Amino acid sequence: MSVFSRPMKSGRMFSSPFRFLLSVAFLLSVALSNLGAAERIYSENGFSIRVRYNETARPGDAVFVRLDVTAPELKSGSGDSARLTLYVNGSPSRKADFYSLEKAGSPASMLAGIPLSTWWTPEVSFHLNVSYRPAGKSGFGFDLPFKLSAKKFNSETIVLNQANTEIRTNTSTEKQKQSANLYEIISTKNMSSVFQAAPFTAPTDSKRFTSYFGDRRVFVYSTGSKATSEHYGNDYGIPTGTSVSACASGKVVFADWRISTGYSVIIEHLPGLYSIYYHLSELKCKAGQTVNAGDLIAKSGATGLATGPHLHWEMRLNGEAVDPLFFLKDFAFTE
Repeated sequence: MSVFSRPMKSGRMFSSPFRFLLSVAFLLSVALSNLGAAERIYSENGFSIRVRYNETARPGDAVFVRLDVTAPELKSGSGDSARLTLYVNGSPSRKADFYSLEKAGSPASMLAGIPLSTWWTPEVSFHLNVSYRPAGKSGFGFDLPFKLSAKKFNSETIVLNQANTEIRTNTSTEKQKQSANLYEIISTKNMSSVFQAAPFTAPTDSKRFTSYFGDRRVFVYSTGSKATSEHYGNDYGIPTGTSVSACASGKVVFADWRISTGYSVIIEHLPGLYSIYYHLSELKCKAGQTVNAGDLIAKSGATGLATGPHLHWEMRLNGEAVDPLFFLKDFAFTE
């Protein structure tokens, strides 16, 4: 256990419109869970903020920060706002607004997450800043230490037949429209879409992986030319027709055919957080449907660009791919 007498200051953040008052702050750090997480208590102007977050992560994971706020006059839906900023080498790199997790009669609980690039390394300097603005009052903020651990990603060469080569090199207007539609969906952040913050579950019982998140790929086309790519999900080697379940409760926002990924499903779970399922043989859900964790949503297959039957499971946070296995832990500190 370590005690911090005062959070670290960040000159850039303190020049923002928020008026940061740090005179009576203190932070209490204790170890939590298997996420490399920490708990800190921040006090300012009658507000007490319990902060929980994963203070270490690997490239391709995410950093999530949870705030539980108490104050004498605090009421549910009071209009308080907060923002999380990740600093890289002293400069603001990525930001995310906090959204409410609270239930009626509970303290204000807020959550924000930021994806971490698979190309970052531990040698880079990081820290987090939380800026909090109570409704109708001056804002304040504090810094949180954060660091990255090392991770080595696999490399693989994939030889494509003529059919798969044609799919990957397809430059048709329809394929471009499908790509634009996908990006629009996964970049949408509906701040009221809170379906499940508890740990997710894998979409299949299989433990057989044929490819991993972050794999560095070289595709060898049937023409002999090559192209490089990064793998954005985990592939389960399962037979065609295997049941595929929703990894968490949420809303189906896409269930249709795509040229590259065949029958595909996308589910929204939290603001800016989506799960994706590709290369399916059958769809068992439809867009607009609300599903619970474990519900049957599809059957696995080998549709689209696939060299064999498998399930591609992907997670997107604020538009960026994050290792799906990260979400099998208590990433939102609900326990």
